[in-house]
Amino acid sequence: MTDQTIAPAQQDYPAPAYGWYVVSILTLAYMVSFLDRQILNLLVEPIKADIGVTDFQMSLLMGLAFAMFYTVLGIPIGRLADRRSRRGIIAAGITLWCLMTAAFGLARNYFWMFLARVGVGVGEATLSPSALSLISDYFPREKRGLPLSIYNMGVSLGAGVAFLFGGFIIQYAFAQPPVNAPIVGELKAWQTVFIVVGLPGLLIAALMITVKEPTRKDTLKTADGSAAVIPIRDVAKFLAERWRTYGSHFLGMSVVTILGYVYFSWIPTCFIRTWGWEISQISYAYGIIMLIFGPLGVTLGGLLTDRLYNKGYKDAHMRVVLFLGAGLMVPFGVLVPLMPTPEWAVALLIPFSIGGAAATAAGGAALMMITPNQMRGQASALYYFVINLFGLTIGPSAVAAITDFVYGDDAALRYSIAWVCGVAGVIAVGFLVYNLKQFAQSLEEAEAIAAASN
Repeated sequence: MTDQTIAPAQQDYPAPAYGWYVVSILTLAYMVSFLDRQILNLLVEPIKADIGVTDFQMSLLMGLAFAMFYTVLGIPIGRLADRRSRRGIIAAGITLWCLMTAAFGLARNYFWMFLARVGVGVGEATLSPSALSLISDYFPREKRGLPLSIYNMGVSLGAGVAFLFGGFIIQYAFAQPPVNAPIVGELKAWQTVFIVVGLPGLLIAALMITVKEPTRKDTLKTADGSAAVIPIRDVAKFLAERWRTYGSHFLGMSVVTILGYVYFSWIPTCFIRTWGWEISQISYAYGIIMLIFGPLGVTLGGLLTDRLYNKGYKDAHMRVVLFLGAGLMVPFGVLVPLMPTPEWAVALLIPFSIGGAAATAAGGAALMMITPNQMRGQASALYYFVINLFGLTIGPSAVAAITDFVYGDDAALRYSIAWVCGVAGVIAVGFLVYNLKQFAQSLEEAEAIAAASN
């Protein structure tokens, strides 16, 4: 890339009000994606009873089936987002994952359920690489932390809505007689839930028509001033030359993600098995916590990141991930399932949720700060590939494997969760501590290149 330079900083950013309108739509899309992704985790017990599967088989639906193409397709989709309409990519993805969520409800056996979850993963792979790149072109560097963090609030809001709204739908659906649908025949209550949850998200796909594709900022240019098309080998070279930064960032965040997916996947079932709660009880409690304290963690993380960065801390984003994110997730992740009462467990879910939301928001924003425009979609796709490969496959399955194959007792789920969170937490802290210096150096490099082009 010797004949390419960073284009001079451009100030023609869209009006802030419109930028925030776009952020709100993308955040809503992220919420819907998590609702469609997480509703399965509330229905472990009725699905197990209906089709006769084990915890480990359920964990494959939660993790592997969703992750296998969600992670792999994210990279080519990210490259497409660096060259084509990000708005169109997102709209197509939303349509696909909503239809596949509904298709899961029509499945009659484990095989078709597995394929439907694969389809949900393919659709959702389009969202974040395109959305993060899109948002970065709506806001200047010094104001980018908060909107990127707000977008990542979709994780907390989506999980909260999945638990709260999902719990309401589940409670209502299970109180009704079976539905007899044309062609497909009788639907069990859990099948109806997936159809009701999946189809309304198509309205969000329609809303993407109102989003304008902004001018790409901070682009790499060729010698004649035209926008460079970066060969994938050059993208790989750029990331490989900075492997200490990207590697420690990706691995540190992937282990943090393991803790998050362990909780999203198994905490509802833990409350049901350990303390005898109903699905509706834990879904309402966890949903309210996520809806209140998830956004609080994201906002706190975003504001703290911008404040530290503007004060000259080059590692501001990763400081927030380490001290606010992992600092709360690791100890409370171990303690929640070991509490003597469900009330204490619910109380300790609050700091865990704040930490998880802050880490997710700051970690994604950090990547946009050190990556050139035409590489952001691909870099973020690789980022999501790594964190979801670990988080979605290792997290749910590690807990299920310990429960099924080590303890051999469904009631031991609480101890499996504590073990996985404790071991993963120590590893996460190690990677994140190492990353602080590496990230600061990469950010200084990105700022120096931008300053030299002015």
